[in-house]
Order: sequence, then structure tokens, then C-alpha cells
Amino acid sequence: MAGRYLVSIRRSTLITTATSARPIVMTTLAMGAGMMPIALGFGSADPSFRSPMSIAVIGGPITSTVLSLLVVPAVFGYIDDLEQWMGRTMRRWRGQAGTDGMKVTPIPPKTSGTRI
Repeated sequence: MAGRYLVSIRRSTLITTATSARPIVMTTLAMGAGMMPIALGFGSADPSFRSPMSIAVIGGPITSTVLSLLVVPAVFGYIDDLEQWMGRTMRRWRGQAGTDGMKVTPIPPKTSGTRI
């Protein structure tokens, strides 16, 4: 169904990912920098209790950044490719040429007279 879009799916995915990358990465870095002293055990509180929790809190935004910037666009592209492939296969299976649903009638081969 890529012919119906003004911009291709891949290009729009790249533009959207590049646009949203800066705020997502900045938020992840700010969260990591804010939790780093607790993860390293600095401060007056008990580090054996807060350090594992802060490491888990740092891991959450890092994981969500990787998922939202790399995995989700890649999976979206694969699913779109699968949809296009299935559409082409179904049209071929049904005997249709294009996306408009018109039936294809085979043209008989040309004969230039009678052959024996």
C-alpha cells in the first residue's frame, strides 16, 4: 500500500525517529545522571538498600530509549513489508493486477497464420 502515501513509510519513520530522538535521549541522560550518585552509594542513606533500586531506575529509561528509537521503528518496517508482501501475494492468488481490484484477463499469444 506504499503507493497511496505521499511520503514513504521508511522515510517518515526516519524523520519521526530523528525528531523524537533528542528529547528522549536528553530525558534518559538526565535521569541517569540524577540517579548515578545513589547507584554508586554516595550520600548519608544506606547504600545497600537504595543502590539496587537506583540501578533499576536507571535501566528503565535506557531500555525504553532503545525500544522506542530502535526496536519499534524496525518492527514497524517489518510489519509494513509483510503487509505489502501479503497484499501482492493475495492479488496474484486472486488474479488481480493492481490495488484497484480490476480483474486481469490474459491476452492470447499472437499467431501469424496457420502453422502445421
